[in-house]
Amino acid sequence: MSKGIATREAYGNALAEIGADPRIVVLDADLSKSTKTDVFKKQYPERFINMGIAESNMMAVAAGIASCGKIVFASTFAMFAAGRAFEQVRNSICYPALNVKIGATHAGLTVGEDGASHQSIEDIALMRSVPNMTVISPADGVEARLATIAAAKIDGPVYLRFSRMTSPILFDENTYKFEVGKGVTLTEGNDVTIIATGYMVSEAINAVEMLKSEGISARLINIHTIKPIDKDIIINAAKETGAIVTCEEHNVFGGLGSAVAEVLVENYPVPVRMVGVQDKFGKSGKAQDVMKLYGLTAENIVAKAKEVIAMKKA
Repeated sequence: MSKGIATREAYGNALAEIGADPRIVVLDADLSKSTKTDVFKKQYPERFINMGIAESNMMAVAAGIASCGKIVFASTFAMFAAGRAFEQVRNSICYPALNVKIGATHAGLTVGEDGASHQSIEDIALMRSVPNMTVISPADGVEARLATIAAAKIDGPVYLRFSRMTSPILFDENTYKFEVGKGVTLTEGNDVTIIATGYMVSEAINAVEMLKSEGISARLINIHTIKPIDKDIIINAAKETGAIVTCEEHNVFGGLGSAVAEVLVENYPVPVRMVGVQDKFGKSGKAQDVMKLYGLTAENIVAKAKEVIAMKKA
């Protein structure tokens, strides 16, 4: 891993990269410096619209523009994109399956000092519950760029989940292959499988090394696409390792852990433990301190891995 950039920054840069396509229009809810859509705005001002602090209206306008054959990226903080504008996302975008991509930044607890009101830990649950929606949660800047490019090629609604905080670069931009709906095995292992998404992939990588130092062989899978989820990679991991730990910067209800458990309970049940926010609101504080307070750490992943391994042997 190397020092990187926030996934929101990679998103902004990717928008400018693909902006030569005249079909692409970007809307923002008066947060373009924070969501990094200002990078697109500087290059293609004629196809950028600041909608003001009116997120619900922004989604309705995005739907209207998309109905005219455009590819629309509508951006704001995840709390407002998934929460405040949920009705418009559901009824105006997903119901008619329009070509709108929601760039939701500042997701999860790593918003830090902004506190519980802005720490969106419910957005994955909301967005994956809506028919026709694709949900993607990139792990680093490389994946965020590729996810943005891929989203533009999908015919239909996409929810892209980005972080505020800088995250390490995990993947080689020259060789990393990103495919919507396909999980990626980052390390092989036989004792337990760790399945992570978003920022928590970097913590999971550290956890794998900690487990290795104790003689525990952990498989690590990056699930960047939470919907549609890669059922095959999850089922195979369950069959081959017999125990699963999920990791997410989100409430354990309705997020990655729930999605993985749904696959397993219908196909190949094994012991599962979920590292995530345990159905509590967030708190204001420095991002890393908040993550530690809520157990979103490599150390907690290691502890949960040992729990499921013991359950497997019981």
